[in-house]
Amino acid sequence: MPIYVWKGTNSYGEKRKGKLEAPSQAAAAAQLKKIRIKTTVLKEAPKDIFQDISLFQPKVTGKDVVVFTRMMSTMIDAGLPLVQSLQILAQQQENSTFKKTLTDIQTDVETGMTFAESMKKHPKVFDNLFCNMIDAGEVGGILDTILTRLANFMEKSMILKKKIKGAMTYPVICLCIALVITAVILVFVVPVFAKMFADFGSALPVPTQIVVNISEFAQSNFFFIIGAIVLTVVGIKKVYNTEKGRKAMDRAILKAPVVGPLVRKVAVAKFTRTLGTMLHSGVPILDALTVVGKTSGNTVIEQAVFRVADAITEGRTIAEPLEETGVFPGMVVQMINVGEATGALDTMLEKIADFYDEEVDQAVENMTAMIEPFMMVFLGGLIGGLVIAMYLPIFKMASVIG
Repeated sequence: MPIYVWKGTNSYGEKRKGKLEAPSQAAAAAQLKKIRIKTTVLKEAPKDIFQDISLFQPKVTGKDVVVFTRMMSTMIDAGLPLVQSLQILAQQQENSTFKKTLTDIQTDVETGMTFAESMKKHPKVFDNLFCNMIDAGEVGGILDTILTRLANFMEKSMILKKKIKGAMTYPVICLCIALVITAVILVFVVPVFAKMFADFGSALPVPTQIVVNISEFAQSNFFFIIGAIVLTVVGIKKVYNTEKGRKAMDRAILKAPVVGPLVRKVAVAKFTRTLGTMLHSGVPILDALTVVGKTSGNTVIEQAVFRVADAITEGRTIAEPLEETGVFPGMVVQMINVGEATGALDTMLEKIADFYDEEVDQAVENMTAMIEPFMMVFLGGLIGGLVIAMYLPIFKMASVIG
């Protein structure tokens, strides 16, 4: 909807101005008349030249969606109509991209589309999991309950992602600092020492000569090295975007020491949490497995989930094909088997997810505890080794003079 700027006076004769959203100028004038504003200026606000360029628009964050879901649940539970709830939340939204999305959804709902169908038109904001659960909530008449479950699920998922990112931040920063310091030493410091050593005319110790050779290579091939690093990163991304490349890399990540077990635990927590939430919300199990597989983030786990879905269509239970995949731990399979037998699969899945959330917390703490001393030894060895190598000739000359 267009935005109009206005100036005028209120019923007390005081000057006022502002902005409002309305489908037309006449509708804007009617809104101002209701609040007893006598307008002197009413015109459409000038358009932002960047408003149609997605690159310059703010992104919709997970926090934006969670807040929207919470507020939407409260409004629906209070008895407000869906369209009115969307209108209120769109007007209150500060993120211009999300505001436009909610306005578009409101328009679609007013024209007869379901809430879920209108959301599917915005896959960058609302994923398949969100849309499928909203669809189940609309069909079952429990939209407010589904929205609450969705908000809880998204909050827990965001906490899990934050923990993983927090665990990886420290080693990445340390590695970057080490590379920068090493590059500065090799390009700027070592050449000064190398020139000084050349004036002495004596043979250099082997460690010093190696460092000098590396420094000379780095200076003469600096741009080549930068280009090689960039090409390597681009190449890895291109390989990962291919089906075979992604399978191979995902499989390697799962088998990697330290990182592999953590990734597997995160995947199990995400799988059980997502599947449990969807089943508890009334989504059919095959639809739920399809969505869970696509949102797993790892092709090995995705294929395993799809094989389970195929087995269920043949009349088998979840536990049997899940065990055959070899991806999920035996304890998880046994608990799912108990959940199926007792008819409380959704509850059991949520309990497994809670357990693995704690396992992920412990794994992150253990990994951080292991990485910190390793990074200290690595940094100390790298920088210390360079310094010692450059001072060896000086020690040698000092001993000769002595």
